[in-house]
Amino acid sequence: MVLRIQDIESGDLHTGTAGWKTGVRVLGVAESFQRSDKRSLVAGVVMRGDLRVDGYGFCRPDIGGRNATQELLAMYDRINRKDIRAWMLGGSVISWFNVVDLRRLHESTSIPVTCVSYHLSDGIEKYLQEYFPTDWQDRNAVLEQAGPRARVELSSGYPVFLSVEGMSLERGFKLVDMFTVDGGVPEPIRLARLLASSMRNSGCI
Repeated sequence: MVLRIQDIESGDLHTGTAGWKTGVRVLGVAESFQRSDKRSLVAGVVMRGDLRVDGYGFCRPDIGGRNATQELLAMYDRINRKDIRAWMLGGSVISWFNVVDLRRLHESTSIPVTCVSYHLSDGIEKYLQEYFPTDWQDRNAVLEQAGPRARVELSSGYPVFLSVEGMSLERGFKLVDMFTVDGGVPEPIRLARLLASSMRNSGCI
């Protein structure tokens, strides 16, 4: 198993004290692509805690490449906002196994990272070995570096898996919970996903 799952008592997270201000801004990240594409289209949405959209940007990681982290950092630089307080990623394995380095994102921007996913990831190592025989160990090392994911239940009643870098699990949970209106997808990620899909399908980028 590449990503270990750590079960957390969600009640303990709900009753913690590590809150966020309603004016906090996060950069929500999600993508759209088809396997036949050369590059995916990743959208980043700046959203405040009151759910107002405050900016956006795009980047184009290679399908099956190893430049996802670099592309996200370049997008962050182009957005050029100094008031973003956290990354909120809709997954760390994007663009067909182009793995995002959560630690590098945090260290390069001094902004903590929370990554939301929805499924168990058993068997990823097998696919890495099959599709990327020359560098699967490097990709796998980035995944392992992220450490265990935590299965938590949001106030909406939906379970998600969280990875955090540069903040506590409790603080990451409260941030995701704060931005989730219903279901299991936080609004910054949901909007970034819609924006990426719409832009890709329209052929605008």
